[in-house]
Amino acid sequence: MSGRAYLDHNATTPLRPEARAAMIGAMDVLGNPSSVHAEGRAAKALVERARAQVTAAFGADGADVIFTSSATEAAALALAGRGLSAGGIEHDAVAAWTGPVLPVDSMGQVRVEDPAQSCVQLANSETGILQELPEGLAVSDMTQGFGKLPVAFNWSGVGMALISAHKLGGPKGVGALVVRRGTEVSARIRGGGQEMGRRSGTENVTGIAGFGAAAEAAARDLAAGVWDRVAELRDKLEAAIADGSKETIFVGKDARRLPNTSCFITPGWKGETQVMQMDLAGFAISAGSACSSGKVKASRVLAAMGFDEAMAGSAIRVSLGPDTTEDEIQRFARAWLARHEKFRARAA
Repeated sequence: MSGRAYLDHNATTPLRPEARAAMIGAMDVLGNPSSVHAEGRAAKALVERARAQVTAAFGADGADVIFTSSATEAAALALAGRGLSAGGIEHDAVAAWTGPVLPVDSMGQVRVEDPAQSCVQLANSETGILQELPEGLAVSDMTQGFGKLPVAFNWSGVGMALISAHKLGGPKGVGALVVRRGTEVSARIRGGGQEMGRRSGTENVTGIAGFGAAAEAAARDLAAGVWDRVAELRDKLEAAIADGSKETIFVGKDARRLPNTSCFITPGWKGETQVMQMDLAGFAISAGSACSSGKVKASRVLAAMGFDEAMAGSAIRVSLGPDTTEDEIQRFARAWLARHEKFRARAA
């Protein structure tokens, strides 16, 4: 079979049918969740149902789940004014609020000296590399791990965690900050005192309903072993690429990684060039470099791991999902290797 294949699940995921159905149903609920009349109580019930679904899926009984517009907003709520340390591999949303940079080794592991004053991600979005989170860690960005890994907030030892709906089949534009009770959080958006006084503003009832349904469905998939099948597909993809390109380096191959993520570097072949070529061939993937205001920059993540600018600029990321098929993986490998042959011929 032919057609486009979406292999960029770490950027965003397709909307789950369960989330779509929950959102459509929520659109017919009229009230403001802060209103005390029947219509308001109906809207509030949707928000609280979703909060219970996210809490259960994330193993966060006894913690506070504060809904936000995104994990980026959750990061600002958790990190602003705290002066926490973080490694150079963190997402920009975390790096914007953290101070001293923690050392990172060539395997992508962060060395944490003072957990109570540190923020460390669970899983890296570019490489898929997982961290061992130390007990007593102040904050962790768990957006990539939630839904793909058997993680529970209550046994993570973390004070606060950032999560996002659109990384596990929910809608874009809704996230959450999960807070261990007793942890102080000062509101950055003040007003009506919604979300336990931590995040004012009328709740995005439709998006929150979708988040809850997606989290519940993601937990079922995880329990059913869906991600084990995805890991097998990832390994088959890497084996096919390695068989045809001996010079290609698979970042973090010997480390613990997300089951769906492959980041690989082919020296001298620019990542953005590969992304464009594969897009024209019908495959959506990402480069290991980030674009900001039209300027291409080498990946901070790969630089922190010790790769030079040229190597970091030659990386691409392929990230799979529960619906990815073996046919799509085989077609991608064939298409990539065909273009790799042309790259090698030009470079010879």
